[in-house]
Amino acid sequence: MISTVIPTYNRIKVIERAVNSVLNQDTTEEHEIIIVDDGSTDGTETYIKNKYRNEIESNKIKYIKIPHSGVSRARNVGITHSRGEWIAFLDSDDEWLKQKLTSQINYLRAHPEYLICHTDEIWIKNGKRINQGKKHLKQEGWFFEPSLKICLISPSSVIINKKIFEAIGLFDESFKVVEDYELWLRITSRYQVGYIDEKLTIKYGGHSDQLSSQINGIEKYRMNALEKFIKENMNKSEMIGAVKLAMEEYIRKYKIYINGCIKRGKYSEINSLKAKKDRLIDLLTAVVV
Repeated sequence: MISTVIPTYNRIKVIERAVNSVLNQDTTEEHEIIIVDDGSTDGTETYIKNKYRNEIESNKIKYIKIPHSGVSRARNVGITHSRGEWIAFLDSDDEWLKQKLTSQINYLRAHPEYLICHTDEIWIKNGKRINQGKKHLKQEGWFFEPSLKICLISPSSVIINKKIFEAIGLFDESFKVVEDYELWLRITSRYQVGYIDEKLTIKYGGHSDQLSSQINGIEKYRMNALEKFIKENMNKSEMIGAVKLAMEEYIRKYKIYINGCIKRGKYSEINSLKAKKDRLIDLLTAVVV
């Protein structure tokens, strides 16, 4: 069974597109949709319950409303309420092509070594289709090292076996941004990732309520995720190679961010980050030595 988790917050104008793209999937697998409303105040609840009354009554759609807590909490609530062996995610401003789930399930049956699979994407920004940069090229297999630099897996394209969450945990709810980057670090350091080189997911960007467009200095948040990864794994002998790579990337991001702080005269932040970086190096050096 497949459970699709759709977190949403004040997306009444676009959520129908997302939900319908799941309902219109050509899969014959048993399937449920879990909409987790993260405290919307724009009438989303009334709209969903009226629009999809029949699907809710037949348990094809489960609607859950929670106090506004962030996308990590919303996805985790969806996971914990799911009945499926496989969890798919779809952001409420994105959509799927109708063969997306069928393609992934067929791929996973042919490649049982994978417990996670993602797809290529179509990117739409401000109503216009744009090309992905080389740094965004998707990959298959072991690709922890490339994942350190940038987020290479889109939540809307991925399907994950529950065994992974049981082994490494859910989304870290303390991360209000880069929560997917933090999760992919944990996954790609331990699991190979399957990939379908077909554009089966459509990602929409450029709108004002898109979280990534509201965040400045995103590399600082990625540094926090790397710091967490390093601290959690530095005492595990089988992870020391991954930890060293994570530390190298932490230093690279640190230098870039510090240069930005210097240009903007943020000297107090420079001192704080330098102290944090030095403590992390001391901790890692003590373990490696």
